[in-house]
Amino acid sequence: MSLPTSSIGTRREVCARLTSSGGASLTPQERVRYARHLVIPDLGEEGQRKLKAARVLIVGLGGLGSPASLYLAAAGVGTLGIVDSDAVEISNLQRQILYEEKDIGTPKPKAAAARLAGLNSLVRIEAHAVRFVGSDASRIASGYDVIVDGADNLETRYVMNEVALELGIPYAYGAVFQLEGQAALLCVPGGPCYRCLFPTPPPPESLRPASETGILGVVPGVIGLVQATEVIRWITGYAERGPNRLLLYDARRIEFTSISIDADPACPACGG
Repeated sequence: MSLPTSSIGTRREVCARLTSSGGASLTPQERVRYARHLVIPDLGEEGQRKLKAARVLIVGLGGLGSPASLYLAAAGVGTLGIVDSDAVEISNLQRQILYEEKDIGTPKPKAAAARLAGLNSLVRIEAHAVRFVGSDASRIASGYDVIVDGADNLETRYVMNEVALELGIPYAYGAVFQLEGQAALLCVPGGPCYRCLFPTPPPPESLRPASETGILGVVPGVIGLVQATEVIRWITGYAERGPNRLLLYDARRIEFTSISIDADPACPACGG
């Protein structure tokens, strides 16, 4: 995959910071808290220190962003940026497990920040109660190491893809529909971007909102956890061990299918 020259320095800076032990030593409290991580041979203290040094941006705090943010906070990601411009509605509670009934009417970033801080006070939460569009998107994402897709619309996904390519950071894509979901880690060296898979968005008239099509509440939970796992794998170095793939989930059969995906040399976003 061909990336803009300006992104190469950014990627190198990210890798250098995550692999450096400086400033990311574990405190006695963290050693107790993350003890189950520290005894995993492939993760250990080095992996936990990388998680502590990492800065992850979650765009959208709905069905996907809820489980992804909760598990990334629990895992000890040092800084979580959270972006959403909506307020909590009662219909969200069927699948958006970040929130409680008392949060109805509260801006999602405010309610989410309180919940995540209550789960892990060692994690820094940076809340952005705005839409992820235009120049604001690049400004918000600047300084983060990876973008997690919690969006509920295609427009925002194309923006996340553009910003990820611009900054030279991965994009943990996820999407759900009724009883199905899919996830992939995109915009990594040698792999495809979102436009490689979906070059152009479908006509607006062909899209129906989830309020009409429906979503089984547990499906975004499954996909959000896959996204969180991809992020942890990338931060700690495991992503390089796996192929470029799109993971499909079918809740009807409780079945996963992995499809190999390649970068498109003619991609208008990342191709040469």
